[in-house]
Amino acid sequence: MPRRFLQRYMPHPETLRRQRSLRFVSHIIGDPALWALSRRSVANAFSVGLFSAMLPIPFQMMVAAFGAWVLRCNLPLSVGLVWITNPLTMPLIFYGNYRLGAWLMNSPVREAPTRISTRWIAERMADILPALALGSLVSAIVFAIVGNVLIRLVWRWQISRSWKQRALRRRQARLDRED
Repeated sequence: MPRRFLQRYMPHPETLRRQRSLRFVSHIIGDPALWALSRRSVANAFSVGLFSAMLPIPFQMMVAAFGAWVLRCNLPLSVGLVWITNPLTMPLIFYGNYRLGAWLMNSPVREAPTRISTRWIAERMADILPALALGSLVSAIVFAIVGNVLIRLVWRWQISRSWKQRALRRRQARLDRED
């Protein structure tokens, strides 16, 4: 079930390879290991994607793609999960990361203004950056580990459930034949 569910929403590697903007990496995109849907590849893709999403850096998708290539895990999932930090959620997530970092560093938290502007961020960057970097790194590691473990557990539970349902159907078919 998890494999079929994920296959329904994944792009086909051939369509991505034919795109002009991706031709320079077409030999990498065509690697079947980056499209595999196994418990290991999906769990590791969640780790890579969630880790990359929590980092306050530009080009998060490239970092996730590189991580998927290095760890030989599912490329589309790892890149797609980066969009957890989209333009709507990014301020909240990174402010939470900043607060976590400030708490870990035992430093006072700067309260966010009612309207965040680039000027406010530029003026406070020297104060904010160490706490933001630490909080983002800690949350990235925690989310990566928790995501990996949860995916492995859900995958295992789903397989166990399907085995039990299959055994029940076989028993029922055997009872129906005996009658």
